[in-house]
Amino acid sequence: MINTQTGSMEGHKRNHWSSSRKRSLTFGAYSGDDRFTCGDETRAEPAGNNILNILESESRDSQPVPRSSSSRDTELFEIIEKLQGSRIDEQRCEFPPPLKSQLLTIAGELPLILLSKSGGYWTDPPVERLVDVSPTSSHHGLDPERYDIMERDGEARNYQDFFRSRYHHSFTAVDPALGPLVLSVCLEEEENKLRVILRMKECSLHGVFSLSLFPNIPSAVELAKMLCDRVTVSKFDVVGYLKAPELITTFDEHRVSPNFKFGVLYQKDGQLTEEEILSNNQESEEFKEFLSVLGETIQLQGFTRFRGGLDVSHGQTGTEAVFTSFHGREIMFHVATKLPFTDGDPQQLQRKRHIGNDIVALVYQEGQTPFLSDVVKSHFLHCFLVVRRIQRAEEEGGAAYQVSVTAREDVPPFGPVLPDPPIFTDRFQLREFLLTKLINAEISCYKAERFSRLELRTRSSLLESLQSELFSRSQVMMGDPSLAPLMSEGVRGTSEGSGGFIENFKRAIRVRSHSFDTLGVQRKIIANTSQRLKTEKEYDSDKPPGLPPISDCSAEHRDQTSPQEET
Repeated sequence: MINTQTGSMEGHKRNHWSSSRKRSLTFGAYSGDDRFTCGDETRAEPAGNNILNILESESRDSQPVPRSSSSRDTELFEIIEKLQGSRIDEQRCEFPPPLKSQLLTIAGELPLILLSKSGGYWTDPPVERLVDVSPTSSHHGLDPERYDIMERDGEARNYQDFFRSRYHHSFTAVDPALGPLVLSVCLEEEENKLRVILRMKECSLHGVFSLSLFPNIPSAVELAKMLCDRVTVSKFDVVGYLKAPELITTFDEHRVSPNFKFGVLYQKDGQLTEEEILSNNQESEEFKEFLSVLGETIQLQGFTRFRGGLDVSHGQTGTEAVFTSFHGREIMFHVATKLPFTDGDPQQLQRKRHIGNDIVALVYQEGQTPFLSDVVKSHFLHCFLVVRRIQRAEEEGGAAYQVSVTAREDVPPFGPVLPDPPIFTDRFQLREFLLTKLINAEISCYKAERFSRLELRTRSSLLESLQSELFSRSQVMMGDPSLAPLMSEGVRGTSEGSGGFIENFKRAIRVRSHSFDTLGVQRKIIANTSQRLKTEKEYDSDKPPGLPPISDCSAEHRDQTSPQEET
């Protein structure tokens, strides 16, 4: 009887704690230990602070009380909340006290960006180059006609451009060393040449060979070895599935997207911390004028174009946003001041969950307070473009904007080149430069170590799914009755959506699970996975409409590009 009362009191305390504290799960998107940099020290999450240790300590401190399954689930979520709560506290960052006092007393012009004392970022232009920032100085490199937008995958459309309109064949194989391979061969008789694409986990190889080089048309194995001498398979299987070109095109172009989303932060004079910057609600006339340079302020309710993960049905992400079309691309801006503000929440999770899951953000400064490169804590944010409106002589009139860039050290440099000095006095030139720079910044960030590892895993999973799908469906086409009941034309994973960075990763996991089913993998191997996916699906279905799923940043959020299901 005593044990039962004790368990009831403990449950009441747990329920009271759960209801009094806002849930802010921050599941990491990457494997390994999470580290957060604050000031000049890097803190690793304590090795002992994990679920197993807490479970063990609770079992030692309390008497064993029989609990139902739902009670255990509730208890597990409370444990996760405790852990995630401590991780969020670690992500807070302020300027070191000596630096803050210096910034408030130094006279004259201050740079737009200050690098963290702990390093890990580069800035352009370097502080030592900011000697003359007068708007009347000569400009070098200011030519909007030469602002070239980078391609994330320059050869992704080769199959669409050269194969789908011609008669061609595709083949699949599984190499002992290289893994799944998908080969496409096209005979271009009018030009007397063979065009070949070999898809491997690491990359796709594209080659064109003159038929005059061969006495007979080479086999699939010979062509594959001509492109990659590491191929060791002795036989390829012919793809006979009628919809194979659609699946192959989807795989080749899974990294290509015409849509982008960027965060916009508003930093007032004297604001030094993430909390201060995210808590701004009032927009000055100068800030509104700057937003009009980026794009058009639109009403989210019923918006039918690219929404960047914002809610266009229930108003849960605010009523307005900034949107624009730029050289055939659609761009949605997550403007902090237009996202929901939550009283009593210093972290402003409703805002951080969107901006913290963008890869590139733009910071607009009013005043002379620099932006610290790592002040916003996020696994995803890798680059910031900082813009400051500067004073001009009265007789000149108009606005002048100074621009600077900072990115993590493993992000390669990207164009267009900043003018020298980095000053813009023309709205059209500023718009062309910023939008081109933002797009190129995101594409360049994908080459950073963290993203490149995730992209390699995504590509590997998608290729494995593609190869198994093409093989199994081809076998059904050729009359293998054992696979027919497992195939369903209505289930298609690889063709859902396109281009989003994180959506691709999520899609790879979904498709891989589907491929296991089509290949007849024993149920006992995947029973736990299936049950977990079912539980997650039921959990998602219980959430209010329009609420983004949980993601990696210190705020709960969707996964970067479409953890918020971008459409």
